[in-house]
Amino acid sequence: MHKKLTKAGLLITIALTGCQGNHEIDNEALSPNNPNAINVADHNHNDLYNENKNNETDYGYVRYQKSPVANHTGTYQNIATFDREEAADTISKLCAATPNVNDVATLVTDEDVLIAYKTDTKDRNVTADQVKRTAMSVMPRYYHVYVSDNPQHIQDIERFSESTTQEVAVKRAVHLTIKEMLKSPQGRKMNDGENANGEEINELNEPMTDEKPLP
Repeated sequence: MHKKLTKAGLLITIALTGCQGNHEIDNEALSPNNPNAINVADHNHNDLYNENKNNETDYGYVRYQKSPVANHTGTYQNIATFDREEAADTISKLCAATPNVNDVATLVTDEDVLIAYKTDTKDRNVTADQVKRTAMSVMPRYYHVYVSDNPQHIQDIERFSESTTQEVAVKRAVHLTIKEMLKSPQGRKMNDGENANGEEINELNEPMTDEKPLP
């Protein structure tokens, strides 16, 4: 009888170990670069992102556990960074769907969004407000958004399309372009604490390098 109990206990232990191993495999399959990702949807073991999910109706959920190894940061080295090109693409597509907006160009820098567009609107301020708030809904809240219905500004911002955030001369040129874009309607202020471009009242944009202050 004792031998039977021992054998049964051994089988249970093996089964539990196998289940634990399967969960580890599931977690690795969920996120090859982050084994600490936890599988909370047992119906879907193949991918962290369920291809069958409806992006319009389903919630997105991911849970992570901190590594038990002190000072271990390898898990977080592959965290996705903000994709400015993708953001610009999304904004342009959404703004092009705005009534009376026919052509949209969007530039996303490290802190600003510049949107130039062609329109046949009868109310420039309303259209500017719609375009601006569309961009605001896409971007992190610390971004400022500037819009212009002057078609010339489409070419003006296009010249920055191959630039980087590290080029001081380009930053100055972008700043000057923004000053010109502000001559076009910008829509309503965002709220009592922010102006139409999402700048806080009395906000100071201090240079983050040793460069001279922008004019």
